[in-house]
Amino acid sequence: MSTDIFDNTILCKKCGKKMQRAKVVKNGFIFRAVVCPDNRCNEKIIHPVDEQEYNKFVNLKNKEFHVKMRLVGNSYAVSIPKEIVSFMNAQEKIMNDMVSLCFEDLNKLSLSFGKEMNKHFVEKENTDKSFGGKK
Repeated sequence: MSTDIFDNTILCKKCGKKMQRAKVVKNGFIFRAVVCPDNRCNEKIIHPVDEQEYNKFVNLKNKEFHVKMRLVGNSYAVSIPKEIVSFMNAQEKIMNDMVSLCFEDLNKLSLSFGKEMNKHFVEKENTDKSFGGKK
């Protein structure tokens, strides 16, 4: 059984006060953190596991994948690399089999997973209506 480093009391290295648990959001990621209650210090420590997961995301985001498009029945299929799906599963813990596909711009499709997919379509629908698009 492993223990989490954040289960221990962590003291601020600048002022020596007990740091408090907090959540830090960066690019849609929620990081576990501890922050110094003294506003003058402004010290924070991000959980190392969360930072490691974020770095995996950044590496995947910066990587360009070349995948094949195949005809399957009357539709085309695009394979999603396993490392992307594995990463998404690790983040969501439970990934729905249904995804949302949206034609964003000329030459650009968007694929949305999970809870964000409904939000994306509401935003897309509102944008389309404001430019005279029809649904």
